[in-house]
Amino acid sequence: MRIRGFAPATPCWVELASADPARAADFYAGLFGWEPAGDRFKLGGRAAAGLTRARPGRPAGWLTYLTEHNLESSITRVHEAGGRLVSAPADARGGRSALIADPAGALLGLWESDGFTGAQIGGEPGTMTFPELLTDDAVAAASFYGRAFGWLLRDEYGSDGTRGEWITTAHDAMAGLAPSRGGNWWRAAFQVADCAETISTCRSLGGGVIAGPTDMGFGSYAELLDPWGVPFAVAAPAALPVELSMSFTPAAGMELTFGG
Repeated sequence: MRIRGFAPATPCWVELASADPARAADFYAGLFGWEPAGDRFKLGGRAAAGLTRARPGRPAGWLTYLTEHNLESSITRVHEAGGRLVSAPADARGGRSALIADPAGALLGLWESDGFTGAQIGGEPGTMTFPELLTDDAVAAASFYGRAFGWLLRDEYGSDGTRGEWITTAHDAMAGLAPSRGGNWWRAAFQVADCAETISTCRSLGGGVIAGPTDMGFGSYAELLDPWGVPFAVAAPAALPVELSMSFTPAAGMELTFGG
């Protein structure tokens, strides 16, 4: 599905920083069917994710970016909410970016578009899906992200406040929250057609598995490692059967009814 833009303060892009970008490009191309294109991965000719070299101030790993129309205003809100600026605004291809950390140290990128809005494809295998904040203090996280970006935290049923999803003020879900096994960080996630098959491919390419596949009700989920120890997640939505029936009445005419 083609994507043309994102609402403010919502995830719009994900970028990998690697000590060996060329070899990392080969791994992820084999895993997700991406086409390496310089500092971007493409899928069907459209930008799906970014690629850069790890360097001081930009540690190795996947980084999720949020859309912001004014980086300076966003950074001010981050400071006021208790976060900090890690990397000052800088020009990039198609926009400007900055790196911030929440009070617990979890890193996020901010992106101000000047022609490039972020991922151009989504909702299908090989595209980014909901990132997750891993933290042991959901209360503190809710306070920071609410003040800095206007997010609301909705607990999942039976989670005891340790698992939930982030929603906008319009109640659109955009990211998840899960308990941390140590540290506080944002985990990137990608949609796949089949978790078990993706795990097998990951291993054959030199990667590893942290956990999964796990049935989450809405589909299956797995936590993986690339060959350099960078963690990420994959999710395969459950296939929901849909029944379509057709009827005709003189009063209403032709009617289509969806079921399933």
